[in-house]
Amino acid sequence: MKITEQIKQPIAYEMDLFEEKFRLSMSSKVALLNRITHYIVNRKGKQMRPMFVFLVAKMIKNGEVSERTYRGASVIELIHTATLVHDDVVDDSNRRRGFFSINALWKNKIAVLIGDFLLSKGLLLSIDNNDFDLLKIISVAVREMSEGELLQIEKARQLDITEDVYYEIIRQKTATLIAACCSLGAASVKPNSPEVETMRKFGELIGMAFQIKDDLFDYGDEAIGKPTGIDIKEQKMTLPLIYVLNNSSDKERKWLINSIKNHNKNTKRVKEVIAFVKANGGLEYAIDKMKQFQTEALQILDAYPKSEFKDSLELMVNYVIDRKK
Repeated sequence: MKITEQIKQPIAYEMDLFEEKFRLSMSSKVALLNRITHYIVNRKGKQMRPMFVFLVAKMIKNGEVSERTYRGASVIELIHTATLVHDDVVDDSNRRRGFFSINALWKNKIAVLIGDFLLSKGLLLSIDNNDFDLLKIISVAVREMSEGELLQIEKARQLDITEDVYYEIIRQKTATLIAACCSLGAASVKPNSPEVETMRKFGELIGMAFQIKDDLFDYGDEAIGKPTGIDIKEQKMTLPLIYVLNNSSDKERKWLINSIKNHNKNTKRVKEVIAFVKANGGLEYAIDKMKQFQTEALQILDAYPKSEFKDSLELMVNYVIDRKK
């Protein structure tokens, strides 16, 4: 059995029901909209985010979920899908999960409007049901994701990124959404409890590990659906590179910065940078940091009694580190 199927097993019923509710939450009177949202629903990814919502809710409430849990999962998936659609426009990307992106099929104008539609659907789902605590969690996540993206763009222009700034970028860009999933799961069954914050922290730690793992793929040779060296070509400063930059001689540092600034489209030079980062301990350092975040996340779970939901969350934490793409 695939690891993702194993993780999903204790919440298989909830995930099936969620898919029905999620499809309904996207419905519209406009035929074009329905055609596009149907395309989106039929090309869904692993659905890790709703899985976090249900697993956390069931772990802290002895296997129970509520209608609020389904709404929380739908909101997070609507907002997440909206950000992906907008990201593809921003990145001018024609593919998403191996399929054509919305902007590739229907052009940018429609893709931006679809993203806006999904965002408003998510917000209204919370407002119409008076889930204002859930709405606050998701709104904070959207704000932070936007700030993280802009901070990364600003720093890519200047190439003056420290390790602390890098952590802040990935916390906002990636970890904040996984933190929101776990926080929503807790808030849906135990509103205003200390566990809402505990689970937010748990999700944030997983998100940090997840993004470092993603950054490491840039240095890998495996067929992972992401070309090697793409971050360097886009002048994205990731942890392996930051570590090596901060631990190089002035001459090496100048060569690295010059390579990233002026030769980032030169395949041979990009390969040289990758080899230099590997030879100087960049990957080992990043792997070590990633495992620290993983350990902290697992420590939070230790406080909870054994259950199949806790087991699945532990599997999820380890999957984030061990995945091949």
